[in-house]
Amino acid sequence: MTTIERVSPAAVIPAATTQTTAVEQARAVAEVAAAVQVAQMNPRDMNRAWEEMKAACSRLGLAERAFYSVVNRGKGPSVHLARELARIWGNLDYGVHELHRDDVRGMSEVRAYAWDQQTNVRSSRTLQVPHQRMVKDQETGERHRKPLIDLGDVYLNNQNIGARAVRESIFTVLPADFVAEAQEICRATIRKGDGKPLHERIANMVSRFKELGVSVARIETRVGSKRGQWTAADLAELAVVYGSISRGEARADDEFPAARVTAAEIAEQAAAAPVPAPVPVPGPDAAGVPAEGNWPTVTQPGGDR
Repeated sequence: MTTIERVSPAAVIPAATTQTTAVEQARAVAEVAAAVQVAQMNPRDMNRAWEEMKAACSRLGLAERAFYSVVNRGKGPSVHLARELARIWGNLDYGVHELHRDDVRGMSEVRAYAWDQQTNVRSSRTLQVPHQRMVKDQETGERHRKPLIDLGDVYLNNQNIGARAVRESIFTVLPADFVAEAQEICRATIRKGDGKPLHERIANMVSRFKELGVSVARIETRVGSKRGQWTAADLAELAVVYGSISRGEARADDEFPAARVTAAEIAEQAAAAPVPAPVPVPGPDAAGVPAEGNWPTVTQPGGDR
């Protein structure tokens, strides 16, 4: 006879929760509900937001920081522009949270988010960030990973990756035409500059790059034209690159690589170099007597020479 027994799964006993944890959980829920309620009670003024965006992007101080340009990572609107637009748009919360850090595996888990509290639209990204940094070998020019050991370097690396994720999250939440018009105004502001003539602005830019160790020849190679042929658009592009280098987002040697000399060019220069004429050595005269100053040196025993 077969007996069928019904086995009921054991009840899952929830983990014990302390009073402090319960209070913090309740507080977090209440803060979210309050933020949504306040945002809906005080909706953003669309006209005010657009006008304030135009005024902010017309200032050179913001326009010069509104873009980035980094080798191997591309170029585009920066996190500085994203944060300013989020402030102007209003009722928008964003941030970066380091969820976990494993120093043994050399890995951190970072989450970035942006949340429109008025429309309840949220964009978030969770990233696995290795405790490493890409560096370039000065001899071979190849890029390789360099482990990060110092805690300060790990923290800055996580924040740097998180800032990029926050930038993308904010731009996902904001209206596309709002962001596009802000970029156009910033570009026009950079091209216009601070009202000085173009040749003075070029001289100023060359001087600023000289402080970074970048010569005019290297700048001309990147732009693709001589200094006297640079336009306002070229100067605007250089201003973006200079800002990225100044903020530590890019390296001058990567943005303006020095010209490499090949082995063939070295051999060609050596072949074209003139051969020095041999220096004549005075020889003996007709009588076989060595010329003056060409006598052999003899050392006397027990004395000097």
